[in-house]
Amino acid sequence: MKVAVRYYTRGGNTGKLAKAIAEAVGVEALTTDCPLEGDVDVLFLGSSVYAYGVDDEVKKFVAGIDVKVGKVVNFSTAALVKSTYKQVGKLLSAKGIAQAKEEYYCKGSFGPMHKGKPDEADLKAAADFAKRIVNG
Repeated sequence: MKVAVRYYTRGGNTGKLAKAIAEAVGVEALTTDCPLEGDVDVLFLGSSVYAYGVDDEVKKFVAGIDVKVGKVVNFSTAALVKSTYKQVGKLLSAKGIAQAKEEYYCKGSFGPMHKGKPDEADLKAAADFAKRIVNG
């Protein structure tokens, strides 16, 4: 099974999740400015909520996907809004790319809110989630 991890992060929260997920499934976590270099069965795509929406970098990455992707598994962090699942799903749907029903989400620190998040428990949960997705 070919697996890839791509993510966009400003403050580092989603990047921490991406690295935990990538390590758990034995691939490298790359940012969304690195296009996919071939077909993948599972793409873990990480994003955060900025001003109630996903960043334009994530939108550009999805719009630029020009290889076959079996399914995209969303993971995200946010301080206020829960998950980027629906927003990313709309982008994927427009490209005809399937989105997995499962996703991983946790709070991310922003200023004084949710300090220390994602924490070690969140990173372990993200890694366990990724293993379940890949191993069935």
